[in-house]
Amino acid sequence: MQNLKKYLLLSIAALAFVSCSSDDDNPVANNVTLEFTNTFKSNTIVLGNATATSATTNTSAAGQIHHFSELKYVISNIRLIKDNGTEVPYNVNDLDKGATLIDQSKTASLSYVLSNIPSATYKQIKFGLGIKPEQNTLDQVRFPNFYAAAGANDTQMMWEWGSGYRFTKVEGFYDTDNKAMSIHTGSTIEGTAGAYTQGVNAYRDITLNLTTNAVVGSKAPKIKIQADFDKLLSGKINTITLSTGDGMNDNATPNIHTAAQMVKFVDNLGGNGSSDISGMFSVSSVEN
Repeated sequence: MQNLKKYLLLSIAALAFVSCSSDDDNPVANNVTLEFTNTFKSNTIVLGNATATSATTNTSAAGQIHHFSELKYVISNIRLIKDNGTEVPYNVNDLDKGATLIDQSKTASLSYVLSNIPSATYKQIKFGLGIKPEQNTLDQVRFPNFYAAAGANDTQMMWEWGSGYRFTKVEGFYDTDNKAMSIHTGSTIEGTAGAYTQGVNAYRDITLNLTTNAVVGSKAPKIKIQADFDKLLSGKINTITLSTGDGMNDNATPNIHTAAQMVKFVDNLGGNGSSDISGMFSVSSVEN
């Protein structure tokens, strides 16, 4: 009888261990890390001032040499797509929890952790370059963390003249004489105070196929995303030649270039939403 009791106790313990192990090995959710690398073609960008010899230089399709001193952009409205096509949104209505600012000068900002992603196999990722129109207000009360990260400090990702955020901010120099280059994009407004309407909608929805499925469960995969800023001037949509001046076609500085000129940069970086839905972005690898 004692041997039988021992056997039963051992069997129960074994079943409990298997059950616990099974639960531990297959959690209902896990993290997914998005890791961004900003490049000119295949070269990771190094920032620098006008005369910096260490700065990564690039030559556009139009033959213009250029390099960056500042590089920032906003990612929001993130969704992961399961292998069966089901879309899993990640805090898409909360900029504090579901949006981030990528800043090339701050290494920590290049990795963004999505927490508590449901266990599943994912084949695609979608996200916004910029902020959807209905969320694009400088709301310090509703989204204080994003407001602090994206605007109320050295990032300066706010329009001085409007109520919304800049979506991308690129500062640098071009041509052999290092003329100033300052490319800012973001949605615009029209009309007068109290009666503003949407002007240019610079938000772009990005869709990327994963190089291999990301398996969330016992593993917390890392999705590596490349942003190729060669596309800024040499995009799938537009080949842009920078010029400095005060004409309607001049585009090198934000106090001069028009909304029509800005949209060319927007379409190059984020796609036009129809023939190009990836813009400058691609998935370089997935680490499960």
